Amino acid sequence: MLKLRVMRRVATTLRLDEEKARLLRALAGYERRSINEILNELVDEYIERHKETLELLSIPGFLEECKEGLEEIKRGGGKTLDELDD
Repeated sequence: MLKLRVMRRVATTLRLDEEKARLLRALAGYERRSINEILNELVDEYIERHKETLELLSIPGFLEECKEGLEEIKRGGGKTLDELDD
């Protein structure tokens, strides 16, 4: 038996400059697509481009370790690229 996953949709408000909104409506009309369809496609592309970041952020303690590393660099610590292990 084939099971389909239905994703629940939510409404959101998007504030655009008037000119961008005008151009988006014009392009949507030209392509005979809804603005919603275009924006969903753009969001999917954005998420896909940032999947690696999302995966790294899901590692427990990763963000804190990055912050600690930045603080160490600000204090003059850390290693140069030549000092890092291969």
